[in-house]
Amino acid sequence: MSEHAAPNLTPREADDVSYRTRKWVKPEDLNANGTLFGGSLLRWIDEEAAIYSIIQLGNPRSVTKLISEIEFRASARQGDMIEMGLRAVAFGRTSMTMRAKVRNMVTGEVILTIDKIVFVSLDEDGRPQPHGYTDITYDRDRLPLEDRGH
Repeated sequence: MSEHAAPNLTPREADDVSYRTRKWVKPEDLNANGTLFGGSLLRWIDEEAAIYSIIQLGNPRSVTKLISEIEFRASARQGDMIEMGLRAVAFGRTSMTMRAKVRNMVTGEVILTIDKIVFVSLDEDGRPQPHGYTDITYDRDRLPLEDRGH
């Protein structure tokens, strides 16, 4: 999860995301055409967005509320490495909105973009809970320490 620019990206492209993770495309991730199954990719994005939301909102009960239109532009094959990038673009009273971009690190092609992913912070009863943040943090993670059972 490096905050540094990825290799071979222009400064504009590097600024598009602030949270990155990478995956290696394995045989179990392929569809009948031998390319990356979109469902696998969406599962990975949702999981990474959840982790990013939990870190930014400081709440382990952050859940997916909305994923906007998904534009698949290219694909990946077995053995390719992909990079998933997220950027927080807005904070609501109980939510955080981010956008996503995924690229194939082997070909350099953008695999998909998602303009809007919304996560909501919930209380113990599953109701939206104000989180109190208005901006992204790079200085520290807002990990929820009180729920670790210590």
